[in-house]
Amino acid sequence: MYEHETDGVKICVSPDYLEDESEPDENRYVWAYTVEIENTSAQPVQLISRQWVITDSMGRSEHVQGPGVVGEQPVIRPGERFRYTSGAPLSTPSGFMSGSYEMRREGGDSFAAIIPDFPLDRPYDRLSLH
Repeated sequence: MYEHETDGVKICVSPDYLEDESEPDENRYVWAYTVEIENTSAQPVQLISRQWVITDSMGRSEHVQGPGVVGEQPVIRPGERFRYTSGAPLSTPSGFMSGSYEMRREGGDSFAAIIPDFPLDRPYDRLSLH
């Protein structure tokens, strides 16, 4: 599990290699990642948008951005958590992801909640630093 907290928003990410959906002979490797967002602040926050950078082991990056996550822009009240699972394909057997969520407080001010960098490595491959 990879974890980071920004201004009272704690983000934990857990990646999982999906061997059944991957096709190494066709250079297709697929991961699921589960994100849990916890509001440790004293006021509600809303996830407005996401920005991801997905980098493969050859250093090629894809930038993904858009409103909300999995079709939602959840409001997370103090002490509550929002959890979702999504996926990422790569053309190499490893890589990593990083990013941020635009969060908005009830009063209207916005901030970037940092998503911790996390590796996309198959469990039986040698671990490497990216």
